[in-house]
Amino acid sequence: MLFDVTVFRRLLLISAKGFFSGFLSVSCIYTTNSLKLSQTMAVQDLVTYNFKNVFALHQVQFEKACIANKNERVDSYKIYWIKEGKGTYTIDFESYSFTGNVLFFLSPGQVFTVDSEKVKEAYQLSFTRDFYCIQAHDAEVACNGVLFNNVYQTPFVSPSDVETKRLEMILSGLIEEFRLEETAQYDMLQSFLKQFIVYSVRIKKERDVVKEDAETKLFKDFSLLVEQNYKSLHSVTDYANRLGLSPKSLTKHFQKLGVQTPSDYIKNRIITEAKRKLRYSNDAIKYIAFDLGFNDPAYFSRFFAKATGISPKQFQKK
Repeated sequence: MLFDVTVFRRLLLISAKGFFSGFLSVSCIYTTNSLKLSQTMAVQDLVTYNFKNVFALHQVQFEKACIANKNERVDSYKIYWIKEGKGTYTIDFESYSFTGNVLFFLSPGQVFTVDSEKVKEAYQLSFTRDFYCIQAHDAEVACNGVLFNNVYQTPFVSPSDVETKRLEMILSGLIEEFRLEETAQYDMLQSFLKQFIVYSVRIKKERDVVKEDAETKLFKDFSLLVEQNYKSLHSVTDYANRLGLSPKSLTKHFQKLGVQTPSDYIKNRIITEAKRKLRYSNDAIKYIAFDLGFNDPAYFSRFFAKATGISPKQFQKK
């Protein structure tokens, strides 16, 4: 089936609103410099539901394999559910391959690239902080640092057949609520999104055996502190003091977990953000250095080069 012109116009309109950024259909038609229509692409279905531009659900089905080199910086929270397909995505400059039924989760600021994909059926949920704040609901949902704002672990979650059926039920209720447009729709939509996230957390914990011991809680508290303060606080001592520990004690706790040292964690978070800004902003290197808490741009350049093997200017030109 050829790609209908009216569907293409609709796709461009949706894309302009920012919801299809880096996902499936757009990845199939983006080239480095322009939008082009692939004559071999066979679209089976394209359905979009949108609530006041703060929450959206997209269902997309394709038959053909697609390849794209267009990088997109995520501007909202996104949940991708690829029910059937395979491909390779690059997330924050790390490559991940998948096959079959998978979920993955992106947070604002992350960089997402479709390297290759062949997807038959997929869904994307997009929501802003105004619609559902991950941090505010973390005590009851416990997804912050597990599904979202976790840039250090493989982001894919593979639900079983039974778990897939439960997710389908939640999604079906969500779609029905989108269609109804009844009273208190905001609360109902938020409720279904919360159910989807909570169930995804349970699947993630079941697969990865997420520990709840003291060391794990400390690691999560530390990682969230870094996420909130990495632009202004660069030393282990800064974070250890806020956690009521000595730097040496904090490092020992990390050793028990078998994870990277606190110093490396802080450094890697700064480097990840530096890469994002160097690649996707028009800011001069010295202003990127200042934004990341470096008073001396020359020191920032040495810091970056030591961590990556190339200078910020060389990375910017890649």
